[in-house]
Amino acid sequence: MPKQKLTAGFVRTATCDNKDRTIYWDETLPGFGLMILPSGHRSWVVQYRSKRVSRRATLKGVLPLDKARKQAMAILVRVADGGDPVLQERRANEAERNALSAVVDEFFNREGKKLRSARAMRSTLDRLVLPPLGRLPIDEIRKGDITRMLDKAEDESGPVMADRALAALSRVMNWHAGRVDYFVVPSLKGMKRTKAKERERDRVLTDDELRRVWIAAKDFPGPRGAFIQLLLLTAARRNEVARMSWDELSDGEWTIPAARYKTGTAITLPLSKAALAILDGVSRIEGCRFVFSSGGVKPISGFGKFKERFDAACGVKNWRLHDLRRTARSLMSRAGVPSDHAERCLGHVMPGVRGTYDRHSYLEEMRRAFEALAGQIVRIVDPQDSIITLGAAS
Repeated sequence: MPKQKLTAGFVRTATCDNKDRTIYWDETLPGFGLMILPSGHRSWVVQYRSKRVSRRATLKGVLPLDKARKQAMAILVRVADGGDPVLQERRANEAERNALSAVVDEFFNREGKKLRSARAMRSTLDRLVLPPLGRLPIDEIRKGDITRMLDKAEDESGPVMADRALAALSRVMNWHAGRVDYFVVPSLKGMKRTKAKERERDRVLTDDELRRVWIAAKDFPGPRGAFIQLLLLTAARRNEVARMSWDELSDGEWTIPAARYKTGTAITLPLSKAALAILDGVSRIEGCRFVFSSGGVKPISGFGKFKERFDAACGVKNWRLHDLRRTARSLMSRAGVPSDHAERCLGHVMPGVRGTYDRHSYLEEMRRAFEALAGQIVRIVDPQDSIITLGAAS
């Protein structure tokens, strides 16, 4: 195509002369041209050579002639200074696609629905990992970068959270390594900030502590007191109870769907009379599916601040909500519940051949176990009157 004096009028009226595309090269600025497709679409192009390689840059956006010519001149100036704008942009785009933050987004887009702990894992990555490392290409992240990230996480959030950050990062990196050829996960051996044995807890509330917790829960305002009582009466995990929905309750049973349960399989827990009484006392919010909700939209959360206020109310120190699960299990043994039945109540899978072949639901056995647990709590809460019925939280 011969060179053409590009004017605003020519740009408006020019057409594509063949089946592929037509480029009208500007006779004023060499390398700058107007490209027209058979569809009539127009775009500006800049042709140049860099290190004996011919490249063509396309200007982004619908620009008037004068602005397009200025951008083309800027590109040609970069080429004259030894640059290669097309190659540099290509590498920048590749680096952006390979940035840790982009890999994390892709991981959750593809795997998030399969993860029971997706929300917690994403929160850990967003708070502790991505601020220092998110912009780096994943294949350029070195052990020293991870060490500095963990140091900062440990200083600001504690060693346990640092280990959770490391575990989340490791999972994303291993997933990415299984999808591409060029990436090798950095060695993370020895980078944990705590030891498994040091993290293990054996805290079980004493009878006096349990009595204080129960009484404080009955008088605690809002739905959180009933939440504490249900943690004890069901021996369930914190988030399982906190996100309990009304549609999971039916005929005196609570079915936790697989997506919300740690083992990835649904479980049905028979509820004791005491547990049902607690639920009867919970005010149901119209239009809200969650049993325990403060605003009527989401389930209760913010357990750290709530726990501080509850500890002040009950006077028990150095305990966690998960200790109630361990306490409930211990109380079942104390009440004479067979170990197999108690383990079923906690959703633990039976090991070995028994776990494979014993397909009995154990619903009635679990129901008796939960009633025994409730009775044991009664005797602890008021040892002078073991006949009292556990009342609903106020």
